[in-house]
Amino acid sequence: MATTTDYDAPRGSVVEDDSLEELQARRQTPNSAVLDVDDLDIAESFTLAGAEQLDEELTVTVVPMQLDEFRCDRCFLVRHRNQRSQPGRDVCRDCS
Repeated sequence: MATTTDYDAPRGSVVEDDSLEELQARRQTPNSAVLDVDDLDIAESFTLAGAEQLDEELTVTVVPMQLDEFRCDRCFLVRHRNQRSQPGRDVCRDCS
């Protein structure tokens, strides 16, 4: 049988098992994890193979949808009207 928990009941006091001396001794041990600040900049030094470093802004001209085009209701790509799966239905052949 499952036990029920009263979430509205007041919580008991939190008991800490570690004393201040134990925490300070753990800090002094050589096996403790040390974060090297120089290691944080490693990701900036890596370059991906085939990736280009572009410092120029890329611009693209947006052409409005033409009269002989439609936007597919499923993939939202603009297609030519001969790519329609059925006349009067805005779904391309790839999505139907």
